[in-house]
Amino acid sequence: MRNALSIDVEDYFQVSAFDPVLARENWGRFELRVERNVDRLLELFDRHQARATFFTLGWVAERLPDMLRRIAAAGHEIASHGMSHQRVTSMSPKEFRDDIRLSKALLEDLGGQAVQGYRAPSYSIGRENLWALDELAEAGYRYSSSIYPIYHDHYGMPEAPRFPFFSSNHGVLEIPVTTFVWGGRNYPGGGGGYFRLYPYALTRWAIRRVNRQDSQPAVFYLHPWEIDPQQPRIQGISRKTRFRHYLNLHRTEARLACLLRDFSWDRMDRVFADELHSARQSPPAKKAFLQSGRETA
Repeated sequence: MRNALSIDVEDYFQVSAFDPVLARENWGRFELRVERNVDRLLELFDRHQARATFFTLGWVAERLPDMLRRIAAAGHEIASHGMSHQRVTSMSPKEFRDDIRLSKALLEDLGGQAVQGYRAPSYSIGRENLWALDELAEAGYRYSSSIYPIYHDHYGMPEAPRFPFFSSNHGVLEIPVTTFVWGGRNYPGGGGGYFRLYPYALTRWAIRRVNRQDSQPAVFYLHPWEIDPQQPRIQGISRKTRFRHYLNLHRTEARLACLLRDFSWDRMDRVFADELHSARQSPPAKKAFLQSGRETA
């Protein structure tokens, strides 16, 4: 079974957990390390004949357009991660609308391919702002990977479906990152910090369980900075943030190589092509699991 591989293209200083100590207007003062890390990922993916979806920040694409073109030229999908990694929970409908339309146009212009997918920074779409899914549909996106069906102190909607579902009558397909069920509760099994926290064997077990028991493709994600143990250390952050961000960075690339060896990986738009096609062929109203509770901008 082909699984969906995804990369959230942001640099080490742009993670949401650093917002209290790093203002966006100061981002330009930091060394850009994302390009060298993305190039390492491209080499690794090519070696294992894997293709991925790169959810890319517009801020990064503006400064590194050649990197974006290399991603596209290598056969990977380009998708949107917004412009400047601002959580959707902190944006008004109008601010979000402007952000997703600007990032889509920018990425399409620089990358030379249609942008169909979107992932909210820090999985910041949930029960309180489902109107964002309507905005995505109206902006021309076909799928989102923004609702994480787990409990987390910064995000999560544990009551949401674990596998692809239509979120509203507009036909945007929501594709959650992989979770596994244990004791009646959803646990993360699709990468990020959990990939560094868990032993690799647990991630492998979770993906195999989803493939075999649930008969579903897995959705895995990673950030380029997670293969960069030499990245500068940010000062003034909490112990919890420090632990979450820097844990096992030196082990991530080797674990990722094992993951690429143990499973088959492809782009989001290809792995879920049938679901995306069905959304175009039939009205999704009968398939919708959530109502958007749309607000007026």
